[in-house]
Amino acid sequence: MIVNGQRIDLVKEISLIDFLKNAGYNTERVAVEKNGGIVPKKFFDTEMLADGDKVEIVHFVGGG
Repeated sequence: MIVNGQRIDLVKEISLIDFLKNAGYNTERVAVEKNGGIVPKKFFDTEMLADGDKVEIVHFVGGG
């Protein structure tokens, strides 16, 4: 799987929400694109990631 341009080897499929949590992302403050399509937040728990997927994760930082 490619995440933000870096290769990550997956042993088995993982849900998007579990991947984000394991990687330390605040799931309330990210946008995710998988294989060219935006994944709505309501599907983070059911969307599965597998080897061969291309994922882009953008996290939002607050401040002023």
